[in-house]
Amino acid sequence: MAMPGKTNSLTDVSGIAVGQAEAAGAKTGVTVILPDSRAVCAVDVRGGGPGTRETDALDAHTLVDAVDAVVLSGGSSYGLAAADGVAAELGASGRGFALFDMPGVPRSPVVPSAILYDLANGGDKA
Repeated sequence: MAMPGKTNSLTDVSGIAVGQAEAAGAKTGVTVILPDSRAVCAVDVRGGGPGTRETDALDAHTLVDAVDAVVLSGGSSYGLAAADGVAAELGASGRGFALFDMPGVPRSPVVPSAILYDLANGGDKA
C-alpha cells in the first residue's frame, strides 16, 4: 500500500522541484513545476473558458513526448505569459524538445500552462 510522503504534497515526489511566487496586493500568483529531466505529462482541459498554452502538444498523436516544466498561474489570459520566462530560462540552459540535434538549432522547451480567472477578486491589478 502506498503511503503519503513527508508533506503529502507534490514536493514529496523525487526529481520534481516546485517554485511559487505571489503578488499579495494583486491577489494573484504563479507556480512552476520543474522536473529534473523531461517528464511525461497529460492534461484534461475543462470549463467554459479555459486558458491554456501548449496543452494540445500533449495529445498522444503529437511529436512531443515529454514536458520540461508546467506553469500554473493566476492573471487570466495575462498569466499565460508567465510560461514565457520559464521557457526562456530552460532554452538558455539547453533544455527542451529537439526533433534532431543540429548545430545552431536550439531546443524548444515544452512548457504547458494553465491559468485561472482572478481579475475580479479585488486585488490591485493596476
